[in-house]
Amino acid sequence: MNDWIILTVDTIRGLGWVGPIAFVLLYVVTTVALLPGSAITLIAGFLYGPVYGLALASPASVLASTVAFLLARSVLRDRVQHRIHERPFLRKMNAAAERSGFRLIMLLRLSPMFPFVILNYSLGLTRVRLRDYVLASFIGMFPATALYTYIGSVAYSIAELLSGRREATTAESFLYWFGLAATVIVAVLLTRMGRRALREVTREDQIKEA
Repeated sequence: MNDWIILTVDTIRGLGWVGPIAFVLLYVVTTVALLPGSAITLIAGFLYGPVYGLALASPASVLASTVAFLLARSVLRDRVQHRIHERPFLRKMNAAAERSGFRLIMLLRLSPMFPFVILNYSLGLTRVRLRDYVLASFIGMFPATALYTYIGSVAYSIAELLSGRREATTAESFLYWFGLAATVIVAVLLTRMGRRALREVTREDQIKEA
């Protein structure tokens, strides 16, 4: 896996100004193909660092999820619908998404319990407005995108250190690990908040149905 990431990083970096475009296309293709987006987000950190990497990976992830969402609403609708009907939990989740809309989608994106690539297609079958889907996905996916991008940038710096090409100062090492720890803590707190709020929304829906 590490060799594949390094190879991809070197290939995209060698494309020059076309590299960011290639990265976005790679993100869309892998997402539509139901491949995990975390590895691609790590690559953004490898390539462009935590700030520019996040500035590229965040809109790329939203674009990729929107493409899958629209495919589920059009050419892949019958196939996705067949898959959803085979899983009662996804049917209930879709029904709740239609009632709660923006709020529930944002919470679903915050929670790691619901895979990114599955949600894209599943939510495409709901009557959620495209605008709400895009904005809620952007907000809900941002913490995890920031986390993976930062991990990617730190891992790449560690690879440089292990290769012996340069030595880091004590201050640099502290900032790397402190920043990583802070990012993980924030992501965990947001995830817990998302899970708690998601349970509240589900409970509200059950009360209304009763």
